[in-house]
Amino acid sequence: MTTDIYKLGEELDSFNYQEEQDGILAILEKGQSVILDMTACKYVSSTGLRVLLYSKKVAATKGLKMYLVGISEEVRDIMNVTGFDSFFDSFSTMEECLKAIEN
Repeated sequence: MTTDIYKLGEELDSFNYQEEQDGILAILEKGQSVILDMTACKYVSSTGLRVLLYSKKVAATKGLKMYLVGISEEVRDIMNVTGFDSFFDSFSTMEECLKAIEN
């Protein structure tokens, strides 16, 4: 199974969710799992959380995976409060993620 990387911008919210969701889904439509590089992302709104959950659901229906990398403390706090942290495989660094999915 091949994996591609999608890099999120500084925010994932109602202003840019469609562009970000389309980018993630384009990778999944190619039959590739996706590593979501969140190192630049400092804010995720409820709309952004919906994008993450929807993308994970699409990946699962295709037998693919979605991994989150480099979640900031601000975003991690939001994910912890909402319980979203339990839905995703997440890693601190890209190297850590790549090593884990190779095995």
